Amino acid sequence: MSTGELVIDDLRAGIPGREILQGISLTVRSGEVHAVMGPNGSGKSTLAHVIMGRPGYEVLGGTVTLDGIDLLALPTWQRARAGLFLAMQHPIEVPGVPLVDALASARAAVPIDGSASSTPDIMGRLHDEANRIGLDQRLLDRPLNVDLSGGERKRNETVQLAVLRPRFALLDEIDSGLDVDALADVGRRVQDATDEWGLGVLAITHFHRLLDVLVPDVVHVLAGGKVVATGGPELARAVDRTGYAGYV
Repeated sequence: MSTGELVIDDLRAGIPGREILQGISLTVRSGEVHAVMGPNGSGKSTLAHVIMGRPGYEVLGGTVTLDGIDLLALPTWQRARAGLFLAMQHPIEVPGVPLVDALASARAAVPIDGSASSTPDIMGRLHDEANRIGLDQRLLDRPLNVDLSGGERKRNETVQLAVLRPRFALLDEIDSGLDVDALADVGRRVQDATDEWGLGVLAITHFHRLLDVLVPDVVHVLAGGKVVATGGPELARAVDRTGYAGYV
């Protein structure tokens, strides 16, 4: 089981001419689930994108480290190699690139236990995880996310996470577009990963329903680019009852 810390310290970032994140500080440890909630425009997705290194954002101050490694100094692919995984709110299509090829290339770059996995091993893992998450096996032969529904793409993202076994996962509204059954499947798989290999999770969500399955250790509420409240699972339930008016 992996151990480590993803430490975000006084992070300030935005787009040219506009500061969005205004001093975010939080620490996610291996095996922990941190939920990030907040109204639209509060900076939730920006936080995930800046940590992962999406182009177009400017870091204005602060640090993001993974076991002391300065992630902000690294290109996106090296952040992934260090152990980060981003499940996007709107997973993109990659025509011409089969899912198994993408995963085999990624796993070769981030070996588990010091050795790269072979394509047959990837195929076995892929089929096992697809069965576990309820993803139709016939969809595995398609190019990455091509002609998949929104819910199928989110299941597909979860399968990729489980095959690659990153150290920390940034989940940007992974519950968006999921029906009740798919939400339960996805949430349970991520929750199990926190025990199986010590996955640390930063889960961005608007709704408490995800957190009924993926149980958070800590809940943060963002408003105006700042963490305005931090608590346990009861904070998510309070937000679900009263909304964000009291935090804005």
